[in-house]
Amino acid sequence: MSETTSLVDQLRWKKFSVLNDGFVCLVDVMGDDAAVVQAARVSYGVGTKRVSDDRTLIRYLLRHRHTTPFEMAEIKFLVRVPMDCWRQWIRHRTASVNEYSTRYSEAIDSTQSTPPTAWRSQATQNRQGSDQPLSAEEGSRLTVEEQQLQEQSRRVYEARLEAGVAREQARKDLPLSTYTEAYWKIDLHNLLHFLALRMDSHAQEEIRLYATAIGHEIVRPLFPVVWEAFEDYRMGGSTMSRLETDVIKRLTAHGAATKTAPPYSEADFLTAQDSTWKDLNRCRERDECRDKLIGLGLLTPLK
Repeated sequence: MSETTSLVDQLRWKKFSVLNDGFVCLVDVMGDDAAVVQAARVSYGVGTKRVSDDRTLIRYLLRHRHTTPFEMAEIKFLVRVPMDCWRQWIRHRTASVNEYSTRYSEAIDSTQSTPPTAWRSQATQNRQGSDQPLSAEEGSRLTVEEQQLQEQSRRVYEARLEAGVAREQARKDLPLSTYTEAYWKIDLHNLLHFLALRMDSHAQEEIRLYATAIGHEIVRPLFPVVWEAFEDYRMGGSTMSRLETDVIKRLTAHGAATKTAPPYSEADFLTAQDSTWKDLNRCRERDECRDKLIGLGLLTPLK
């Protein structure tokens, strides 16, 4: 038995818990790091092996966004996820999906519960994001209300079924916190794209927990070389637009002329900013550029 086969057998059907009653688990996998390399060398030719080992080739492919070799590997998962989180998940239309049917079967008797410390305020700078936790007192009140609402919704649902109402109609008032299950099969290229978006700090916390579990517990051990490159070039890397590189050029030119070393001041940054940003009170592109420069140590963090 090969090392890869043994690892797949160890991971298959092993449930990794997410939230209070969710999970992700591996159903099956086709391919490994070697499959990506094999697919690439079909196009590059047999002689490529002489100038590039497997790790170097995989890193080259990911670094230069050669996607087709990564599409040759596929992974099938079984996931249990709250319906509101699943709505975000299913927007990634690059997978084959078969979801649990509440027309055919009774809805899963489980809902996502929110601990008192997990309630978050609405972000003021991001219309679709959240911000700081609410107070413990407020969180406790909300958690009690949540439990009461979920229990009442379930009682109404089950009473409808007992009264003979069709499952497809009885389900309509179930809360979005109700768990659903689905088989989710996706190729490695599109899976990495999903993970890059959903493991990002800007993603909603709940789906970020699912993506992190999939990435760390399943993809990383199955595709260790691909995962290393993914962390280096996608999760830990940064891209620069033409506008952003021009800002850096102006900043460094200013530093050379004034004999000042980075990090530069906010005033220096505003002087060096792109001309299309200057008249905007709010500019996300400028803010993102600022964050990148702070991360590179070229700019003093805002107080």
